[in-house]
Amino acid sequence: MSDINFILQTIGITKTFRSGPRNIRVLRGVDARLEKGGSMSIRGSSGCGKTTLLNLVAGLETPDSGQVLWGGQEIRALTPGTLAKSRTAFIGMVFQAYYLIPELTAYENVIIAARIRGRVGADHRRRALELFERIGLSARLDNLPTQLSGGERQRVALARALMNRPELILADEPTGNLDEFTAKTVMELLIEICREEKASLILVTHNPDYAALTDNQYLLHNGCLENSGPESI
Repeated sequence: MSDINFILQTIGITKTFRSGPRNIRVLRGVDARLEKGGSMSIRGSSGCGKTTLLNLVAGLETPDSGQVLWGGQEIRALTPGTLAKSRTAFIGMVFQAYYLIPELTAYENVIIAARIRGRVGADHRRRALELFERIGLSARLDNLPTQLSGGERQRVALARALMNRPELILADEPTGNLDEFTAKTVMELLIEICREEKASLILVTHNPDYAALTDNQYLLHNGCLENSGPESI
């Protein structure tokens, strides 16, 4: 049963992939709930299905069975066009590989999130500048991604994810390409800004220390989520 008090629900979602003659069942009925403004982390071995689960939550893939609900809305009930439009408003994504557009400046990479939703006005430009100030890169607006360090690129990617004031941030190993000191700085910034913005967060990470920064911690094991933290969703 859906509950609009939760920003996200997954109900019994399953996913199987074909590998040669074999069917590999990656997810075996994942149930999860995330409260508005809350955070959860997901750990698990490589290839266990963490990224697949995020893609299903984002509506980028379709589960074989089960439901994904955004604020109580079953996303499979939406047309492809409506789903894509809703995603740009509802979800911000941060990836391990940054995925900044190399030909665009740092500022242009952030403001493009607003352009995808429509015409960009003064409010959007002000929002972008405020985000650059928050991530400590106001002096790097005109730099191309190749002129930025790995940590700076990831902070730009975080600002882009937050540009449209999404209700949910999905972060897939966002510090995987960073050294230990930079990773810690970026992770603390991610957690802090999500709390300030009251954005809910799902963090996929291998690092138990980073997982412990979220409200609830889970392991994805044998295709199911297992509670590994002090609180339960």
